[in-house]
Amino acid sequence: MLKLKRSILLLPAILLLTPWLASYAYGVGDDTPIHETVRVEAAEPSTSPSATFFGKAIGGITPGDLFYIDAPDNSHDITVTLYLTNAHELTHYLRYLILKVGIYSESSDGSWQMASSWNGKLLPDTYITLRNSPVSLTLAGYAKYKVTIDAGSFYCTAANSGENAALPQFYLTVESV
Repeated sequence: MLKLKRSILLLPAILLLTPWLASYAYGVGDDTPIHETVRVEAAEPSTSPSATFFGKAIGGITPGDLFYIDAPDNSHDITVTLYLTNAHELTHYLRYLILKVGIYSESSDGSWQMASSWNGKLLPDTYITLRNSPVSLTLAGYAKYKVTIDAGSFYCTAANSGENAALPQFYLTVESV
């Protein structure tokens, strides 16, 4: 009976304190026309990837969107660089964090498909971790893209769910090649 009471009390606390991963966007270019031909937008929090971090937990990441890149009028190839901006803070809470990055292009019918590189080949599997941030990919112009987290795992050593310190934060730059 005591275990049942504890479970009932812990469940709402865990659900209320579920953290969401955060996204920030930034388009970069010197004085080239990329500012006028490429638009970057962070995904809505409701479509962002999520995870529940709590002490001594091994868990997975719920997939979601991070950024949308609108470049249908850009004739140049673009380099997209995704940064994990708070890796130093995350090391206090996470032993490891492995996130599979997905890049999708929008087809003419409005559906999303795996994006191709500038040379027409499918992009290789790309992972961002606490140790290998940033990751960069070169994409062809004249397209709309979305950057996602498709899967991931973590090992949380300790977390104070009342703070946002354990939430991964992302930053994206787009440069003309």
